Amino acid sequence: MPGTQREVEFRFLTEPGDVNFGGKVHGGMVMKWIDQAGYAAAVGWSGQYCVTVAVGGIQFVQPILIGDLVTVRCKLIHTGTSSMHFAVDVVARDLKTAAERVATSCVIIFVALDAPDGKPTPVPAWQPTSEEDRRLADYAQRLIALSKSMEAEISRFRPTVSP
Repeated sequence: MPGTQREVEFRFLTEPGDVNFGGKVHGGMVMKWIDQAGYAAAVGWSGQYCVTVAVGGIQFVQPILIGDLVTVRCKLIHTGTSSMHFAVDVVARDLKTAAERVATSCVIIFVALDAPDGKPTPVPAWQPTSEEDRRLADYAQRLIALSKSMEAEISRFRPTVSP
């Protein structure tokens, strides 16, 4: 039911096809996992087809190695009229030592559409209820402000194209 599934967690083992020549998972694969988990979370919250519109604040903190147990956690932290912002943590666990480490974190933003080639459609509103929720919602608001500031700055230097 839309508006009830706030969190999604994916868990799997890394495989040889996920890693580069140095034996570490490459960033493109991590981004794929983030997008897949984010999509599941966005559809679960909105009940609609969704598209990724932005990924922000991404930090690749620790490497993910072949054979690590990977957990991708997405948690809704802000809703707009048709948008949903999710905090994402990618945690890697060495199965031999049971040591866990945050490998990557970011915020991913989706927009719900009324059809795959359709227009944005409203999503259920989410309101923070705990102190942790308020902290995450404030973080989302700060990232929104930073993103708008960056867009304005980039547009100042974007070359104009004549017809």
